[in-house]
Amino acid sequence: MRDTNERAVQAMREFLEALGIDLAARGMEKTPERVAKMYASLFDGLGHDTKSLWGELFHTGADGLVAVRHIPFYSMCEHHLVPFFGEVNVVYLPNQGQVAGFGKFVKLVECLAHQPQLQERLTAQIAHAIANDLGARGVMTVVTAQQLCMTMRDSRAHGTQTVTSECTGVFASDRDLCQQAWSLLEGAGRYDSNA
Repeated sequence: MRDTNERAVQAMREFLEALGIDLAARGMEKTPERVAKMYASLFDGLGHDTKSLWGELFHTGADGLVAVRHIPFYSMCEHHLVPFFGEVNVVYLPNQGQVAGFGKFVKLVECLAHQPQLQERLTAQIAHAIANDLGARGVMTVVTAQQLCMTMRDSRAHGTQTVTSECTGVFASDRDLCQQAWSLLEGAGRYDSNA
């Protein structure tokens, strides 16, 4: 974990005190340090170039679609800095059989989720990173999540899920290939937070 950012610690101390919290009286003396460290970890994807995440690419000679399903993630909504979390599902059509290791998709999702985010943007960023970084001929990304801003704030919409998708390349222009991609993800939109 990163070293404590003293500026963030001081800002958190001032923020909590501005809300009327007496840090000494409540036994929360170390809370500003803990929160600063936590947010440093939650936002450690900022400023990273996704192209460096992939490592060695492999030439398989295969022409078929590749799906990576049920990649868990958590992120922080940029509007209220509360979590949203769920799973990412990806289908891509490699360019001339060039593929990445499956674990690299988890690293990509983590990198892009670890910053203040919106689900719609995260979905698009994942799809476009795979298209650009791997040269994929087409990418479909589907993200299913629960937004705590919907359950903790005014609407109290417990159990509500949000689903976003993004298609690039041949999946945006070829209806049959797009349908094949959706078939690989059949059921991927039914995220169960209790599973």
